[in-house]
Amino acid sequence: MIAVFTERLQGLFKRGGDDAGAAVPVRDWVSTSAGRPTQLQGFDITMVWVVLTLMAVGLLMVYSASIALPDNPRFAKYLPTHFLTRHMVAIGFALTAGLITVQIPVALWERYAPWLFVISLVLLVIVLIPGVGKVVYGARRWIPLGVMNFQPSELAKFGMALYAANYMMRKMDARENFFRAVTPMAISLAFVGLLLLAEPDMGAFMVIATIAMGILFLGGVNGRMFLLITLVLVGAFVLMISFSEFRRERIFAYLNPWDEKYAQGKAYQLTHSLIAFGRGEWFGQGLGGSVEKLHYLPEAHTDFLLAVIGEELGFAGVAVVILAFFWLTRRCFLIGRQAIALDRVFAGLYAQGIGIWMGGQAFINMGVNLGALPTKGLTLPLMSFGGSAILMNCVALAVVLRIDLENRQLMRGGRS
Repeated sequence: MIAVFTERLQGLFKRGGDDAGAAVPVRDWVSTSAGRPTQLQGFDITMVWVVLTLMAVGLLMVYSASIALPDNPRFAKYLPTHFLTRHMVAIGFALTAGLITVQIPVALWERYAPWLFVISLVLLVIVLIPGVGKVVYGARRWIPLGVMNFQPSELAKFGMALYAANYMMRKMDARENFFRAVTPMAISLAFVGLLLLAEPDMGAFMVIATIAMGILFLGGVNGRMFLLITLVLVGAFVLMISFSEFRRERIFAYLNPWDEKYAQGKAYQLTHSLIAFGRGEWFGQGLGGSVEKLHYLPEAHTDFLLAVIGEELGFAGVAVVILAFFWLTRRCFLIGRQAIALDRVFAGLYAQGIGIWMGGQAFINMGVNLGALPTKGLTLPLMSFGGSAILMNCVALAVVLRIDLENRQLMRGGRS
């Protein structure tokens, strides 16, 4: 499947700018030596393989983490391959969406960025309507679509990256004036925050706020003023935690997870996650050898997938995953920096915003799994079970791949 995807990717890429409607023959994307193709030049093949490898490993580990779930009365009607099949379908949709997205010129994303952000806001409102939004564990976060449940907060992350990059490009002349540059963005972020906290989904709000603040900083907002808005945002999170007994208990449980009061309560997931990492040692118990996934560690196939990786593949497996996300984040930033150097400010800020998204969310998920951060319901990008997350991750990264493609074209003397 991976080989077919990369082959289709070569054939389906299109030229940016004035030639955006014309398909590019495969021969145009390779250099030749003595009449033989020697090196792909049109797109970042390493980035494609890193993303596909993370998705493939995620698929394998989701199957391993979920294979015993039908033993639970809650999942008694499911086959052992239920989550594997659904995850495969989600990956199929995601790869198809990625192939389509990578053909769209970046100029179109720039033009319609505000409208896509508005669409994400509308969906965040719709999901709160009783009878429309699906409630799971007391949270109303999903819109049932038959083949999959769509989570509007994932679209909101993508929409915020587009909108913030577009906004900063349009307000470059106002960057030194804090209130002119930041106030509209702050209002937008506050509105998104209210909608997400109504679900509730504080984890998604944290990621979206990080994306927005990161793009503001990279866009050149005055440093002292940026520090001020950061302190305001941190203060808002502190107040949200202070006025919520549930969130306060989570913080206390995180600080002392082995206390008798918390080990079988708020810190139950964290303690079993730490046990899983401890059992994994250097090279793990072997694929399928996890004990914690046998109904001890809740949500092992979603939020705590890294713990299963740690138990079955050990420190070595976790280190490879961490390095892969580090490389992917760094690559997004390099592509963004290159775009800015080519005077493509929107493309550059967007690519770096996606780097913040992938790296930031992966960092939070890993920190939660390892007990370095308080427990939050955030999945591991590209790997954890979740159709809408996989879909939007692929779409977001496909736009970054398109930015890199257009960067290369410009550097070869083409038009954008």
